[in-house]
Amino acid sequence: MSRVPKIKISVIGAGSVAWSSKLVHDLLHTPSLYGSDVYFMDINEERLRILRGLAEKYKSEVGAEYNFFYTTDRKEAVRDSDVVINTAMYGGHRYYELMREVSEKHGYYRGVNSVEWNMVSDYHTIWGYYQWKLAMDIARDVEELAPGAWLIQMANPVFELTTLISRETRVKVVGLCHGHLGYKEIAQTIGLDPARVGFEAIGFNHVIWLTKFTYDGEDAYPLIDRWVEEKAEQYWSQWRMRQVNPFDIQMSPAAVDMYRRYGLFPVGDTVRGGTWKYHSSLKTKQYWYGPTGGPDSEIGWALYTAHQEYWLATLAQAASDPRIPVSSLFPQTRTEESVVPLIESLMLDKPGEYQVNVLNGNAIEGIPSNVAVEVPARVDARGIHPKTGLRLPRKILSLVMQPRLLRAEMAIAAFLEGGRQFLIDWLMLDPRTRSEEQAEKVWEEILSLPGNEEMKRHYS
Repeated sequence: MSRVPKIKISVIGAGSVAWSSKLVHDLLHTPSLYGSDVYFMDINEERLRILRGLAEKYKSEVGAEYNFFYTTDRKEAVRDSDVVINTAMYGGHRYYELMREVSEKHGYYRGVNSVEWNMVSDYHTIWGYYQWKLAMDIARDVEELAPGAWLIQMANPVFELTTLISRETRVKVVGLCHGHLGYKEIAQTIGLDPARVGFEAIGFNHVIWLTKFTYDGEDAYPLIDRWVEEKAEQYWSQWRMRQVNPFDIQMSPAAVDMYRRYGLFPVGDTVRGGTWKYHSSLKTKQYWYGPTGGPDSEIGWALYTAHQEYWLATLAQAASDPRIPVSSLFPQTRTEESVVPLIESLMLDKPGEYQVNVLNGNAIEGIPSNVAVEVPARVDARGIHPKTGLRLPRKILSLVMQPRLLRAEMAIAAFLEGGRQFLIDWLMLDPRTRSEEQAEKVWEEILSLPGNEEMKRHYS
């Protein structure tokens, strides 16, 4: 059997064991990449130790031929790589929870970072100075140490960071997210077989809209309309009694309300966004997103983080207990994550269709060319070829995309230029702000938190 060229893949932020374990699983179920070197890098040695135990044990169970390396040295991991995957989140969830707590003291429910069309709890924009700096440092490492490599940006905020890195470096960058898979939940809920569904979802990351939805080649939007008219109320009544997963919101009242208001169905994490109509209080969130209030309420986010800790403990136990096969924790085939298939397409010239985040160019009409959009694309060894000539309704462009783009450009400018005025103006657009003094006080306390000294200097 002929051997494929050995490639080097580096994973930055591999201490996120819950996600890294899925990547290990998908790699181990991809024989076309066998023989490759995979460097797992993180500054947290304990998390790396858990991942190492898990990955080596799973590799042995499967009999896969990979060379796995584990390091705290980012430059070692990046040097001469063919693919660099950035999954790193600076500081972990607790760091951002501290800033959220300060925000709420000053009247900013769920934090100053929560704004229209960006209510997702770990999508850190205006207060994500260190997260953005880390992403740019990684991109500069790629630029210097692996200039021909692809950088796959998976750490949030994918929208802003893909835009920033594309503008400020020469790196070949593509952002990935799995939110578009929400189309399958739409199909299943209204009684369709997802395997027979065709879809197109476009926009910005976490703000994508179902522009095409077919079943056996026929327009299936009328089937959504029929479900909304005839079955939605009964579904919601039962859903409110059974909802325990805060992410079970794809067919929530919020999603249907957005569909009625904007003319297209929101997909995946888009449902978590919207305006303050859906998010002004826990009671409001529970009306639109069910008993948990959705994943970004104080209840839903606590459930999510608790689940993450439980899954980490489960993985750590499997890594050390010879009685537990690691393979028993995962499906028999690859997950639905697109990162490993994308690497196959780019490195082995195996053409495929993917949902990607890249600079718009002429993909979506009415959006600037130098802004990252999420669109379908064909990928092969020559690169990423987004679909072009895509359109969104004027109502969505005006009421959704332009306000979201304004926030992105404000955050990008604040990161690049510094100065307190960007932060103040960010909050002067916020309906929770009653005075400039309120905005000044909350920022002063956030910037004065231990560990935020560099961020404070940047925004002084």
